[in-house]
Amino acid sequence: MQLFERKLFRTVKEQLDRKEYAVIVGARQTGKTTLLNQLYQCISGENKKVFQMSLEDPGFLTSLNEHPENIFKFIPVPGNEKIHLLIDEVQYLDNPSNFLKLLYDKFAEKIKVIATGSSAFYIDKKFTDSLAGRKHLFELYTLDFEEFLDFRTGDHLLVKEWSEIRRNKSYISARRNEIMTLFDEYLTYGGYPAVVLSDEKEQKIFKLKELYTSFIKRDILEAGIQHHDKFFNLLSIVAHQTGSCLNMNELSNTLKLSVTAVENYLYVLRKCFHIHLIRPFFKNIRKEFTKMPKIYFNDLGLRNILLKQFLPVDQRLDRGELIENYLFIRLRQLYDKDDIRYWRTADGNEIDFVVTMNPDSGFAIEVKYNESEFKPKKYINFVDHYPGYPLQCRAYNSITNDTNILGL
Repeated sequence: MQLFERKLFRTVKEQLDRKEYAVIVGARQTGKTTLLNQLYQCISGENKKVFQMSLEDPGFLTSLNEHPENIFKFIPVPGNEKIHLLIDEVQYLDNPSNFLKLLYDKFAEKIKVIATGSSAFYIDKKFTDSLAGRKHLFELYTLDFEEFLDFRTGDHLLVKEWSEIRRNKSYISARRNEIMTLFDEYLTYGGYPAVVLSDEKEQKIFKLKELYTSFIKRDILEAGIQHHDKFFNLLSIVAHQTGSCLNMNELSNTLKLSVTAVENYLYVLRKCFHIHLIRPFFKNIRKEFTKMPKIYFNDLGLRNILLKQFLPVDQRLDRGELIENYLFIRLRQLYDKDDIRYWRTADGNEIDFVVTMNPDSGFAIEVKYNESEFKPKKYINFVDHYPGYPLQCRAYNSITNDTNILGL
C-alpha cells in the first residue's frame, strides 16, 4: 500500500536537528502514527540511531510510569551519537509532562524525542507543565484540499494545476471541471485519510460512521464526560449551527445542562480538534458583537455524518454553510487561527471572516455560493469604518480566480 506524504512530514523533518522536542497532536485517525512511521524510515535511512515505541503497549507504559529513566531498558544509554526516540501515544503516561521534562533537562543534547499525542494530551488535568522552551508543538489536521488531490488521484500535475489557479488570477485551467468534481467530493466526505482512500461512497460513509461512533466515544471516555447522550446531542445541534453565533444559554436550555457543562463539552470538542470557535472582531463595544463565538468544524466529513447529509453540493439546502465552513478550514491553513474573526453589529450587519495581519490592517471575506449574491453596498458600513481591511467575495460559483473559492 502506498504511503502518501503529509505536508507536516517535511516541516517536522526540518526540525529534527533542533534541540527542542517535537510533539505532534491532533484528532484521532488523522495520520499521526503513520507520520511517525515515515519519520522512522527517514531517520533510519540516514543511518542515524532511531528507536520507536507505542505506549499502547502495556510493557512500555508500565515501566515508564515507574520512572522516566526506565527508558534505558529499551534504548541504549546515549554515547557520542545522538539518539532519536519516537514515542506514539505519549498521553497514556501518568505524567507525560514530567517524563518529557526530565528527559529534556538531563539528555537534550543526546536524545531527540518526537512524540505524538491525541486530544487527551491537552484535556488531561495531569498534563500541567507547559514544557515552555523545551518543545515545538505541531498540529496535524485531516487532509487539506491539496493533500486530498494528491491522496485521491496521485496526479502531481493536477496538484500543480490547482496551485497555478491560486497563483495566477488570469489563469484558465483546462482541468477546472475535474478539480471542481473532486472539490465537491472533498466538501462532502472531508479529509480523513481512511475516508479519502476509500473508493466507494458506501465505504466512505461507513468510515465516517466508525469515526463518529468509535473514536469520538474514546474522546468522551478519556475526557471524563458522564452524559454521553447529551454530548452527542450537542454535537448534532452545533453541526446544524455551522457559521452561526453560539448562544450558551439557549444550548443550556435545549440540552437541560448548566452553561458550565455546555462550555466544558465545547472545550472538549475543541481540544479534540473537532471544532473551532472564532471570536468577533470589534472596535465599537456599544454597536458591535464582542462575545458570542461562531462555530466551525475542522473536517467537513464529520459535520456531514452528524447531519446525515451527503447530497451533491448543488442540491443541498445548507450549501452556503458548507462553503463557509470550507473557507474557515482554508483560512486556518494559511493564517494563525486566533487572527481569524467575524464581524457583526447589533442591527444585523455581518461579515463572515475578518483576518488581522497587522494591528490595524488585514482583509475581510464574505462567502457566497453564487458570486451574483454578493452586493457590495450591503457592506458599506464595514468598508467605511475599517479601510485597512479591504473586503473581498469568495464564491463557489465564480468564473474568475480572484473571487472563486478555489483561488484562495
